[in-house]
Parts: sequence; C-alpha cells; structure tokens
Amino acid sequence: MTRFAVLFPAAVLALSACDSPPQQVSAPPIESAPGVPVSAADKLTAQGFGPLKIGMSRAEVEAAMGPDSRPDAVGGPDPAACTLFHPRDAPAGVMAMVEGGVLTSVWLDPPAAAETNRALNIGDAAAEVRRVYGDQVQAMPHKYEAAPAEYLFVWTTPDHAGPAARGLKYEIGRDGRVVRIAGGGPSIQYVEGCA
Repeated sequence: MTRFAVLFPAAVLALSACDSPPQQVSAPPIESAPGVPVSAADKLTAQGFGPLKIGMSRAEVEAAMGPDSRPDAVGGPDPAACTLFHPRDAPAGVMAMVEGGVLTSVWLDPPAAAETNRALNIGDAAAEVRRVYGDQVQAMPHKYEAAPAEYLFVWTTPDHAGPAARGLKYEIGRDGRVVRIAGGGPSIQYVEGCA
C-alpha cells in the first residue's frame, strides 16, 4: 500500500501535465538587451516613445537612443527594407521598427516596464484597455489564437493605411491580458515582426 501511495501522486502529476493548456502562441518576441531604466516622462503614444518620434531617420533614432544593442541579431527578413531592434540606450523591451530607413513604430515587448500615455502596461486586462478608451477601441481577431486573444486598436487618425496614420495596438493573449503594445503608423498592424 505504501508503494501505491508513493506512485499514485507521481502518476496524477504526469497525467495532469498532459491535460495542461498549451503555451500561448504569438509572434515570437525579438530579444532585446537589457536597457536603461524607464523615465517617468517616456510613455508610448501613437507618435512614438520619449525621444523616438515616428518619421525619424534611423540615424536620428540612433542619435536619440543609441545603435542596435544586438547588431548580429536578426530583426527582419530584409533588414534594408525593415528591421525591428532594441536601441542600446532604450529601456528593456522597447523596440524600434525602421522601414526604408524611417522609424514607423515603437513596440513594447516583455519585459518592458514602460507604459502608454494612458498608464496601460503589458499584463493589463483587455477589459481595462476597453474601459480606458471606450468606444475608440476597434477589436480584431487574433491571427493565431482563439478568443479571448485579439488585437485592440485605438487610431488617432481617420486613415489607418497611409503614412500619416497613427494609432496604438494592444495585443491580447489567450489569458485576456496585454502581451505586446505597439504605437505608430500602419506597421502597428503587423503580427510577425516586419510582416
């Protein structure tokens, strides 16, 4: 009986692991190097993050927050056309997307401690995003996950496709919480880095 009592909990644990929910699948995060602490003044908006303003050249991005902290990492399939990288002097998790030599969006990936200008962070509930923005939120189904995973967009311009388009995207995971935030132009609609 003692042997059964010892084996039974192990068997239950092994079987329960088979029934555990699969890991959340999302666009793979692009690793960022540890960054500088987040300044209280630096908030993600539809216009950028702190000194990073949508429309800056890559040279201006690097002058503002340093060069790519991991120049050997792959940031996009065609880095000359599009790359997503962590500037050396940016806080951890803050990523700059440069397309055709121009900053088109800024992304907050885990473990980003930065927040939006509405005090929303990675880990916040989708319900909080909806509460903060009200009827400004436009929801779209998640490309890879079933609901409650989704994308919540808040556009600050009526145009969502042209170069002047600006907005924020909150990617919601299968647990109903924010897993990634992007601010900027039409590239915030990408779901896999530069695509």
